[in-house]
Amino acid sequence: MQAEATIESNRFPPGDLAIWVFILAELAAFAAFFGAYAFTRMKNVDLFNHYQSTLDSDAALINTFALITSSYFVVRAVASIREDDSRGCVHWLLAALAMGLLFLIVKGHEYVHHIEAGIRLSTNTFYMFYLSLTFFHFMHVIMGMVILAAVAVKAKRGGYSNREHTGVETGASYWHMVDLVWLILFPLVYIMR
Repeated sequence: MQAEATIESNRFPPGDLAIWVFILAELAAFAAFFGAYAFTRMKNVDLFNHYQSTLDSDAALINTFALITSSYFVVRAVASIREDDSRGCVHWLLAALAMGLLFLIVKGHEYVHHIEAGIRLSTNTFYMFYLSLTFFHFMHVIMGMVILAAVAVKAKRGGYSNREHTGVETGASYWHMVDLVWLILFPLVYIMR
């Protein structure tokens, strides 16, 4: 049995191969979006710099902290199930979900602020990109939370073990992609001048 667990733990890439095809497709979509943003920004530097300064960088820092912390919790969940600790796995997944919820709340407050200020996709080119990029990512956070919640439910029911935990690794891989995208999006939209 120990040999089977070792084989399972050393599989590369971790999780189901289908999720990696999906992740690569998602990363390609974000890369195209980021490229369009960077290209357009080069042609409208003053406009982008001006409206970038209106964004709440403190909220963005809180969200960066929330996603990095949640990714750490997901790593701990994978480590727990590899040690055949379903309860620990569930505990860490719930902690990751709490950080994901914090991200959604903070980002939601930002959106409410923009809507109340009359900001829309049509306001200007910067806000069109900002709202599109961040909302696209926001929806990925929601999808990632649904995946992690489903994994947590299955783990609570004893559906994973140290011998078979592909689902946990699959959910973790998707969540790390969501985190990685934010780590590019955050400096690109909030900091780069």
